[in-house]
Amino acid sequence: MGFWLWVDGVAESRVRVLLVEDDAVIRRSIQLALERYGYEVHVAGDGLDGLDAFRAGRPDLMILDVMLPGLDGIGLCHRVREESLVPVLMMSARGDALDIVAGLEAGADDYVVKPVDIGVLVARIRSLLRRATFTAGPPAPGDRGDGRRTGVLAFGDLTVDTLGMEVHRGGAPVALTPVELRLLLEFAAHPGTVLDRRRLLREVWDYGWEGDTRVVDLCVLRLRRKIGAERIETVRGFGYKMARG
Repeated sequence: MGFWLWVDGVAESRVRVLLVEDDAVIRRSIQLALERYGYEVHVAGDGLDGLDAFRAGRPDLMILDVMLPGLDGIGLCHRVREESLVPVLMMSARGDALDIVAGLEAGADDYVVKPVDIGVLVARIRSLLRRATFTAGPPAPGDRGDGRRTGVLAFGDLTVDTLGMEVHRGGAPVALTPVELRLLLEFAAHPGTVLDRRRLLREVWDYGWEGDTRVVDLCVLRLRRKIGAERIETVRGFGYKMARG
């Protein structure tokens, strides 16, 4: 018998979430809350067990606490990114800027601050899953109607296949997380146009509320490392833009 999760009125196959949290009370409360929303939740109490659980189960999304025994959340995220582009959501106990930056630099796609508001957590999970679904394969004909996904876009030695959802640089494939790919698609659809951080939060992270613009800045930094720093220009006081040439 199959399991289904209803998101925004649409039935989706049940989503496997791996939660890595060392506090047993917090771990159990988040697990029960997410299970009430229909998620299949697997848990681990430290970073090394979390790495083993990731390799054994290949979850659809991971939630990692920053402070973990054995292997901390930052190190675990690094290890996961060496093997997978699975969406990763970090949890920071203090909302400390250094924790947030370190998590995002390690390859996390977003973060939440503890104590966790379950409504916010579920919204962030759904947003990341929508981004992953968007980049999972080619769209139906006329999916967006704005020309964004109708062929191959070229920017010097960088090519973006908007149908096959593939990126190549100098002929070599570039491995991007779903959020990084969605961010690149947003830039590629508007070359030479300045996109401010709030717009990128809305279009890429699907935020319907005010989000932390550090998420944008760190993801842009990661994207630049992969496609070339010169491809995305900073326009001080306004945002970023994709270089035309």
